[in-house]
Amino acid sequence: MKYEVVMGLEVHVELATESKLFCSCSAKFGAAPNENVCPACAGMPGMLPVANKRAIELGIAAGLVTNCRISPSITFDKKNYFYPDLPTGYQITQFYAPICRDGHVDLDIGGVTRRIRIKQIHIEEDAGKLVHERGATLIDCNRGGVPLVEIVSQPDFRNAEEVTAYLEKLRLLLSFADVSDCRLQEGSMRCDVNLSVREAGAVKLGVRTEVKNMNSLKAISRAIEYESQRHIDALEADSGELVQETRRWDDGAGETYPMRSKEDAADYRYFPNPDIMPISISDSWVNEVRNTLPEASNEKYTRMTEELGVSHPDSKIIAGSKRLADIFDGIMAHGLNAKEAASWIVTELLSMSTEENKSYDDIHIDCDKFAALISMVEKKTINRNTAKKILVLIYADNIDPVAYVKENNLGILTDESLLEGVIKSVLEENEKTVEQYIAGNEKVAGFLMGKAMSKTSGKADPAVLKTILECALNGRR
Repeated sequence: MKYEVVMGLEVHVELATESKLFCSCSAKFGAAPNENVCPACAGMPGMLPVANKRAIELGIAAGLVTNCRISPSITFDKKNYFYPDLPTGYQITQFYAPICRDGHVDLDIGGVTRRIRIKQIHIEEDAGKLVHERGATLIDCNRGGVPLVEIVSQPDFRNAEEVTAYLEKLRLLLSFADVSDCRLQEGSMRCDVNLSVREAGAVKLGVRTEVKNMNSLKAISRAIEYESQRHIDALEADSGELVQETRRWDDGAGETYPMRSKEDAADYRYFPNPDIMPISISDSWVNEVRNTLPEASNEKYTRMTEELGVSHPDSKIIAGSKRLADIFDGIMAHGLNAKEAASWIVTELLSMSTEENKSYDDIHIDCDKFAALISMVEKKTINRNTAKKILVLIYADNIDPVAYVKENNLGILTDESLLEGVIKSVLEENEKTVEQYIAGNEKVAGFLMGKAMSKTSGKADPAVLKTILECALNGRR
């Protein structure tokens, strides 16, 4: 019997605001436990919430880049449930009037376009975090009250490939719009998968389970594979073991396990939050947000390839990462050649991050210093080999490349009389190789060139040095 997997996603994305959704506490990641907590986000009585305007604007931006309809009026509601990291006993969210509805994202799967429908996007506050260590459970409320959007898809996914392609597309859309940094490893983008299995051709959906606690695309793919097979095995055995529930993914064990029964909307006892008035979203406000949206990933790719002449492979890599795109733009602000700038990023900078096993999001470099280095190569102040070594120092220690070149006398050598002496010395030390060249083996010229560059500590102008070497070799024939 053939089966069909049916999935819908709930993607939680942390909004890139300075402060929390309903108070002025910092929303930044990485603070000491409970450092960014005040009476309001700690759930103390008598503290009224005040909506963060920037969070509303980022919610509008999320809707615009996912082709949603922006609601003209939104409200906030209370979602009631008890959990230790939720001090108030309820979460402020949007149930009755979410900010966005009826959107879609188009995916390219093997050259075929797949449209994933978005049911709605709503803004809500995050809960805190439980830390389990040394046999105790500790509560960190820093994350409590941090603004999120939850992007709820229709059940349009049929396999893990579509799920990962959708998440990658969302990451590009939202990060380039400056809605969020979408860092899975830091929890600023999280995904819950609602999955069921039915017989192929059936209309009615099967028993649904929700899988949580996945922080990487690889884990999501593995969880989908495991949970799909678990459902199929249960259906084929007709065991009746499938129940609607929330399950947690154990990445080490490679399996899911029950967490709690899956709640329906009635279980949360939603009701309007009387402390927050409805918020009107005018067409002019939506247009204001639309007009301030940064260049999208696909727009950057088109501009790089069609206007700036950057190769398609380099453009695809740079336009596929907000961090790399920002570095490229930072370099281009200095008026440098676009193809050269892209080449330095893709060939040299990424090779260093690969050695350190870093993701593109973790690459940090001073773009002004990077641009100064590339400029010195273009002006032939230093050669490319010297520049590569200096780039490592900029990346690791943030040195000033201009001062470093001056202090260490690394400027390019173009003095022909000096370089002629270098070539003469190399030929005298490698007479057998010279004889091979005279005999017709011109490939050995590369070996001699390397020896000459080594004698100048890589500082010689390669073009000048090559010309002198060729003249000297041909003069011996």
